[in-house]
Amino acid sequence: MTVTEAPNVAGAIETIESHLHPKPSFDLADHPVPTGREEVWRFTPLHRIGALLGEGPDAGAVAVEVEAPDGVRVETAVRGQSPRGDVLVPGDRTAALADSAAAEATVVRILANAELAEPVRIHLTGTDASARSARVHVIVAEPHSKATVVLRHTGSAQVLENVEIDVRDGANLTVVSLQNWDDDALHAGEQTARVGRDATYRHVNVTFGGSVVRLHTNLYYEGTGGDAELFGLYFADAGQHLEHRLFVDHNAPHTRSNVDYRGALQGKGAHSVWVGDVLIRKVAEGIETYESNKNLVLTEGARADSVPNLEIETGEIAGAGHSSTTGRFDDEHLFYLTSRGIDPVEARRLVVMGFFVDIIRRIGVDDVEAGLIAEVERELAAATVGAAPAASVEE
Repeated sequence: MTVTEAPNVAGAIETIESHLHPKPSFDLADHPVPTGREEVWRFTPLHRIGALLGEGPDAGAVAVEVEAPDGVRVETAVRGQSPRGDVLVPGDRTAALADSAAAEATVVRILANAELAEPVRIHLTGTDASARSARVHVIVAEPHSKATVVLRHTGSAQVLENVEIDVRDGANLTVVSLQNWDDDALHAGEQTARVGRDATYRHVNVTFGGSVVRLHTNLYYEGTGGDAELFGLYFADAGQHLEHRLFVDHNAPHTRSNVDYRGALQGKGAHSVWVGDVLIRKVAEGIETYESNKNLVLTEGARADSVPNLEIETGEIAGAGHSSTTGRFDDEHLFYLTSRGIDPVEARRLVVMGFFVDIIRRIGVDDVEAGLIAEVERELAAATVGAAPAASVEE
């Protein structure tokens, strides 16, 4: 067991004993090159992401464009300059490399009491699949602000990326992270949020593109009454490795979290990994939490790994639970649709679309929702879906 450190309610550092969370540190020496035997790396194809694990400068092969409406201030911050580093301390080697290689961070500050009618848009465009780049973004939602930030990744690239999100007291922030990379992209990212007193935070992760994408999504609380929802979608095609790791640290009483991630896989060698961990500390009385992961395996040769974890240190809670389901189409659902004259291919399309749309409709940005529905349609149009059903496995 290693020791992990995370801020507690008072902002000090408190240790956690967990093999799932190596000690966070800005010092690269504290994050040796992984061997694959570590718990946090055992699912990751290290032979495919070697380019992301070595030291080196930022090659500048990723362009960043920010569109910000009134009520937003865009700044930069160097290493050691607040608010950079106030929320996120690198939890693994790729996050430490991102911090060390990115000379400047893009800081997006939503001003106090501002209510944005349009989302802030941060667009990363990769221009060279053979060059490695590092990017750091800091999103600050000042007290009682309300905003949506859309972070979009496109193009070809090798990217190390940190995103730190500070949701201050009474703020209401939605962050949508879209990974629409080209098929040759490599992406390792850590996105960590601190949720203030009576603040509301929604995070949506959507990963359809990339050769290997490995994302950490973390959150902790800075006061009571914080409410967080983490939603995710991923669609892995032949040869893709899409890995999502989540850590919800209930380190304050009377806080709430809900995690709902859904994925589909098709094609030989398609591989998805979802690891969700919720820690309920001794001080976190009266909290409520639930995490769920569902996977649809559409063809032979695809594999979904799903690992929910729940660590409870106090019994004085309102509720806690988790679930994981992986399987093929329900044969009864298909029979019901085809018996009413619906073509089998169309029936499968309807089942998969319904599986995803429930999450898509929660995003709240019309053009993003429409784009994702179109992307799911394109994925399904390219699929050769086998008809043989298999029993699902639930935990």
